[in-house]
Amino acid sequence: MTENDAEKARPAGDRPDAEQSANWAAQPAPQQPDATGLGGHATPHTGAQQAYPAEQQQYNPWSPQAQQTQTQEHQAQGQYTQGHQIPGQQTPFTQPGPSVYAVPQQRQAQKSTSGKLLAGVAAIALVVGGVAGGTVGYLTGDGSGGSAVNALDAPKPAQQTGNLPAGSVESVAQKLSPSVVELQVSGRSGAGEGSGFVLSTDGYVLTNNHVVEVAAGGGQIQAVFQDGKKGTATVVGRDPTTDIAVVKVSGVSGLTPVELGRSDDLRVGQPVVAIGSPFELTGTVTSGIVSALNRPVSAGGNGDQTTVMSAVQTDAAINPGNSGGPLANMAGQVIGINSAIYSPKSAQGQGGESGGNVGIGFAIPIDQARRTADDIINTGQATQTFIGARVQTAPTGGAQLGEITPGSPAEKAGLKSGDVVTKLDDRSIPNADALVAEIRTRAPNDKVKFTLSGDKVIEVTLGGQPVTPN
Repeated sequence: MTENDAEKARPAGDRPDAEQSANWAAQPAPQQPDATGLGGHATPHTGAQQAYPAEQQQYNPWSPQAQQTQTQEHQAQGQYTQGHQIPGQQTPFTQPGPSVYAVPQQRQAQKSTSGKLLAGVAAIALVVGGVAGGTVGYLTGDGSGGSAVNALDAPKPAQQTGNLPAGSVESVAQKLSPSVVELQVSGRSGAGEGSGFVLSTDGYVLTNNHVVEVAAGGGQIQAVFQDGKKGTATVVGRDPTTDIAVVKVSGVSGLTPVELGRSDDLRVGQPVVAIGSPFELTGTVTSGIVSALNRPVSAGGNGDQTTVMSAVQTDAAINPGNSGGPLANMAGQVIGINSAIYSPKSAQGQGGESGGNVGIGFAIPIDQARRTADDIINTGQATQTFIGARVQTAPTGGAQLGEITPGSPAEKAGLKSGDVVTKLDDRSIPNADALVAEIRTRAPNDKVKFTLSGDKVIEVTLGGQPVTPN
């Protein structure tokens, strides 16, 4: 599809249905509008102040009248609470399909009341600990005058030695961490942080377009490595339509490239590890599984483009700052680029974003990223796969083709305006975004089979065209 084709595949914010229930966790620049998200609801205050007659100088809370009044108030509050949604119990996201959630380069931390909450929890823990300690001491004391056993008197265990277990999170972290880089980005429109990983010993680093976009056209990028080394990076090329970019770091030697895996043989349930710099915490390692595959995810870009990818979904913790970092299999091979998270609105009713991990993250499959990065390094531009047709979601499901560009792959294959695509090869196509995502996972000149409504099958040779960054 052309860049204009992507504009017709609507971003999640354009839909009035449940697909709108996700939002960008962070934008690389302030001028980028958020897609609409699922808002939280603050529970109204349910307390009531009881007024007493002026002549009632003394109020006895234990009197039958006072107790009856309190009972009525509590019952009224209970009935009121039952009829309203409690904060945090948001409507479940029930409709599958694209929604987005973009990934996060780092944003400044906001003040919150969490300190007070933590203080309260600590106080409770101390009280419980004191009571429990006294109880245990009473129960275990034998009254015989024998000496007590104290864990503090025991010697330290032997220090861990030997090689890390193969296939463990530890071994993946040890292998990959030296190749993961924190990218500190600034430009005329703002500043932020994200992650990337080393592709070559001469400094090529793969990351997300939305991580470095703010630095395009005269901004600055500083790369910070695990060992503390720092270098200046410049943008080699970027592709907003697939959210992929390549930068090159100078002034640093001894770089360790990652080992790239493959994403076409991933299995749901297999363990994965994510590494990045969430909330400026460089070198953070999290683990989880592949939760789903081929998840069509659309992320609004600058308002004039739509980013659509066929993503790998994972429950490994991904937070603002993880964008551009690697998602790896247990052999330490990179199988995806962490790029987006589902981030519901906060439950405070203020329209703010929670911006944190809720166990639903998305990564660009490495097979697609590898091809785009290779184009950028060799030519300075990414190549976008397209068919040359407008597309929208059909009322009965599938992707309905609109205007066909003369001389395009779609016209050459015999596709017509009004055709509804229900499958691409063996992949079901439930809507327009799914078709855009599937086409972009293929390479130019690939031959694919479109199944149309009525089970008509047409073979299409996909086209390719250079991407001009916004």
